[in-house]
Order: sequence, then structure tokens, then C-alpha cells
Amino acid sequence: MNRRTILATAATTAALLLAACTGTAGDSDGADAEAPDDPKTVSGTITVLTHRTDLVQDGTLEKYAADFNRTYPEVKVKFDGITDYEGEVKIRMNTENYGDVLMIPGVIEKKDYPKFFASLGTQEERGAKYRFTDYGTVDGKVYGQSPLGAVPGFVYNKRVWSEAGITDWPATPAEFLDGLKAIRSGTDAIPYYTNFKDMWPLSQWTQVNGSVSCDEQATTRLAEGDPWAEGADLRTADTLLYDIVHEGLVEKDPTTTNWEASKPRLAKGEIATMWLGSWAVVQMRGAAEQAGTDPDDIGFMPFPVQHDGTFCAVTLPDYQQAVNVHSEHKAAARAWIDWFTDESGYAADNLALNPLKDAPLPDVLKDYEENGVQLLDLDDTKGAEVKSIDNQSEVGINKPDYRQDLVDLARGATKGSLDDFLGRLSEKWTETQAALGS
Repeated sequence: MNRRTILATAATTAALLLAACTGTAGDSDGADAEAPDDPKTVSGTITVLTHRTDLVQDGTLEKYAADFNRTYPEVKVKFDGITDYEGEVKIRMNTENYGDVLMIPGVIEKKDYPKFFASLGTQEERGAKYRFTDYGTVDGKVYGQSPLGAVPGFVYNKRVWSEAGITDWPATPAEFLDGLKAIRSGTDAIPYYTNFKDMWPLSQWTQVNGSVSCDEQATTRLAEGDPWAEGADLRTADTLLYDIVHEGLVEKDPTTTNWEASKPRLAKGEIATMWLGSWAVVQMRGAAEQAGTDPDDIGFMPFPVQHDGTFCAVTLPDYQQAVNVHSEHKAAARAWIDWFTDESGYAADNLALNPLKDAPLPDVLKDYEENGVQLLDLDDTKGAEVKSIDNQSEVGINKPDYRQDLVDLARGATKGSLDDFLGRLSEKWTETQAALGS
């Protein structure tokens, strides 16, 4: 699972997409892609656009297609792997030719889904079976389905934390900071690694939203409230990040970090902790195997806040698969999405969270399961409003820029106070809310 796929956002190009795509819907707006009753009656050649170029190149997707053909023998599946997925697909969507199945680009406003994609059914029906349906729902109909998901958390080296005398997960931000200080004084490891230079890991901190409050309505509160009010989820997250950096618990020069190099370094115990997601555990364990260290040293812990003694963590979807509203083979395209979600084993192969609600948790979440971490499926009904507020306020909660500024402030590269910094974010956000009537 590629870290760039989690909650993929490209808000800076949203205006370009909307300008380019306003005329593609035509008379197909509101079409349905109904599930076929008899697999043997479904036929046609479908093209699946994918960001997983690695799985195209190594033949993995062809193997999935071969398995699919055991159930749907008359459907031929072709794959089009696209490196600059967001950039290229938004251009293709100026026409009707953007594959039969595609991952919904993050730049598309949810309200426009019916213009570009065929409905997969009602939210009431699909929500009983699948996670993440809110993310693809417009006016009660679902237009996209993520084939896997992830859970945010701290990827950490258990051996290093144990050497520092910490065996229990910190239950408060203060305890977490104390743990990092113990690592600094008792080991040779960098307590926390920001991955500042690669930028995108800093945007992962927004995924704390919902975990701090243990509230499935956390997205609604972003749309209707102040994310940086006292006690709010993002204020709690940003304050912890600031404190980590301000206390000197990170690499000496954040401007020289390297994401790829950080994996073996964490695996070997040179780095103790990074805030990422469950998708990263597999990569870190793989790095441990390559480095000749113990993959079991790689652990995963939730954000350090508890409610009545229980940690909470949100579940987050990967890219959503959708059917092109202009596809001439909607039944075949729908068959692929259903099969890929339900039967392919794609989530298990990636050790990711299965979108089927009754599926067991993956091995990477074993620690969460054994420690009773409560998993929350966020209500994304107000997700489109949040994106609009974020775009027009230019805050960028899913971009790295403001947190790079936060890190610079915390390490003394710029001047000012944390309260003033968060206050400016709050002002931008709430003024935009008022202007949009949220």
C-alpha cells in the first residue's frame, strides 16, 4: 500500500479539474452500475486505471485478473498504470475516455461524483456491509468503494523504547514526551523523526482527527467548529508535534531528512518513532528483514490520549474505485469492483484493513486488537464542506506546508509563539466558514 494513496488530496489542482470537466457528464449524469445476477452473462473488455504501477509492472494485477476470470470468464481486464495519477487522470476526465474503472482522483469535489461515475447502490444498503461508504456517497447513493484502508498511529522500534525503560504505551501527550526524553537520554536513537524534507509525512498528522476526541463525528466538527480551539483534535496534535521539535527530540537538521533512508534506520533502531499509519508497518518490517534485524521489533501505537482507559483510532480509506459513467461495459466494471473488494484478497495481501465490516483485523493491527483500541469509522457526510473550507481558506490541513512552518517555528528557524501561530490558522478557517455559510 502506497502512503500517497491514503486520503489522496490534491486541492491545489481542484480549480483546474473543475474547469476542465464541467462538460463531461452529458445525459449520463445519475447512471447506475448494477451488480450482475449471472456472472456468465457478463462480457466485454474493461480498462482499469490504477496508481499502483508497481503491481502492473510485476504482474500482480494480471494474477488478480486471472482469478477474476474464473468467475467472469467473458470479461477481459486491461490495466493502465499511471505514475502521475492525479495529474494525468484529471486531464483525461476532460473527455469521456478515462477507463471503465478508475480510482477517484482526490481533486474531484464530492458533489460532482454523479457527473463522472455510475452509482454502485444506496448508502443504506452498502453501508451495512462495507466501511468507508460515506466517503463516496452523494444524495444517498454510493459512487466509490475503497478496496482497503488503514489506521493512523506511531510506528516505533519496540526494542529502543524498551531499552529506554518504556514498555507501556503512553496515555497522554506528556507521557509521550517523557518517553521520547528517556530515549534521548538512555539510547543512541533519534527519539522522533519528522521526515520534514519529504514533506508528505507531516500532512499525516491531520489523521489524528477523531482519535483524540474518540468521536465519529470529528469531520462534522471540522466543518462546523474551530479545529484549533482549546482541546480540539488538531490543536492537540499540532501542539504535540511542536513540543516534540521544541524539546529537541528530533533529528539535528530536519531539512536533510530522507524518507526511504528512514525505513532501515527505524528498523535498525537508529530512529525510535514516526507518526504514519498501519500501511507503513509492512514497509518497516520489510526494511528490518533486509537489514538483518528482527521484524518483530517494529511496533505500532495509537495517539497518546485515552477515554475511560481506552485508546481510539480512526479508520481511513485508500483511493476509491469507481465506474466511469460513460463506460459501455458498466456491468463488467461493477463486477470487477465487487470482486476486487470482496474476493481478491487485495487487502489481506497488503496487510491492510479490509473494507468488509465482518473481516478480521490484519496482523499489523494485532497490538491494537489485543490492547482494546477502539476503531472509529468516521462519518464523512460533511467531508465535502471540509474540503471547500480548506481550499478557500488556504490552510491546507492535508498538505505539508503549514506543519513545515510549525516545525520551523518550534526549532527556532522562525520567530513567534505557538498560540499566535494556531490562532492565525483558526482565524482563516472560521472566517472562511462564515463566508461559506457553514
